[in-house]
Amino acid sequence: MKTSDFDYNLPEERIAQEPWPVRDECKMLVMDRATGALEDRIFRDIADYLHPGDVLVANETRVLPARLLGTKRGTGGAAEVFLLREVLGRENHTAHSAVWEVLVRPGKRLKPGAIVDFTGTPKIPSEDADPSDALSAHAAPALSVEILDFAPSGKGERIARLTTPLSSLDEALHAVGHTPLPPYIHDYAGDEEMYQTVYAQRETSAAAPTAGLHFTPELIARIQEMGVVWKTVELQVGIDTFRIVEEEDPANHAMHTDTYTVGQDVVDACDAAHAAGKRVVAVGTTSVRSLESAWDTQQGKLVARDNAHTSLFLVPGSTFHVVDGLITNFHVPRSTLMMLVSAFSTRDNVMAAYTHALDAGYRFLSFGDCMFIH
Repeated sequence: MKTSDFDYNLPEERIAQEPWPVRDECKMLVMDRATGALEDRIFRDIADYLHPGDVLVANETRVLPARLLGTKRGTGGAAEVFLLREVLGRENHTAHSAVWEVLVRPGKRLKPGAIVDFTGTPKIPSEDADPSDALSAHAAPALSVEILDFAPSGKGERIARLTTPLSSLDEALHAVGHTPLPPYIHDYAGDEEMYQTVYAQRETSAAAPTAGLHFTPELIARIQEMGVVWKTVELQVGIDTFRIVEEEDPANHAMHTDTYTVGQDVVDACDAAHAAGKRVVAVGTTSVRSLESAWDTQQGKLVARDNAHTSLFLVPGSTFHVVDGLITNFHVPRSTLMMLVSAFSTRDNVMAAYTHALDAGYRFLSFGDCMFIH
């Protein structure tokens, strides 16, 4: 197996630059995971492929306003900070201060000791509000980021301390931050909520679990009325999900680590479905990694996990213990996600499906169309 086995030509114009106006009207390519047989449908037809007692498991994480645009203190030069993950084990974390691993730009000018200030968009306070609560371009920074050190990864990340004079870092991030979009989406000026799932909960991710973007509240209610069980897990999605595998031998690839939670209610629902001969369908690759990471090989069963860490790398030849069906978008060439979906079916089936999708006008990547593999 080589990384090049999961490469394909993705024309720039096939990368979706905006979402479908109506989430569940996107195209859906249905594939039989055993035979590779294909059907062209639209997403709301997913109900035709689900049965009472099946369990749908989705990742309920919400995307942080992690993209920060500010100015370097002392020079006034434009600077960008992208929040990746909060650093655990650091002392003195408070509501007003925390340490994060971040990406910065321009990297050459943001070395340890540099400070970047972020001031919120001017706000007009309500009549009963204290005027000093309003943020303005001339006020003290709503958020400051001090670069402490280079991150140990050696890939250009930094360790930085975030501080705010506001009531909390959460308030500060919502005052100055922007929802980050993948690097292959350019100049999108639409509703940022379209890059959030309708069932998103806690803001813990730097990227969206995009397979879930196609669901509407009405569609979820409809499939639940059919007797399909809806459950959620949480996996904190990082920007590593967009990175291609550089090594030609996937065995040499250092898989990124994610934090995930699988509740006991999810375990019980999956166990009940399998006991009744029903299926567990994962909404997205992050749900797959959560469920399969929660499988205890020694006990031979699915177990609950709370803020656990996983570096699970699923490639052809891997065993799936929990997941029987997969809703997923079309992925970046040479990525770990291409390997995961190939593992769930076969490499030949997936590559043939991608060829069909390109020929049939499907839109690719985060804002694009999707597949249902069953």
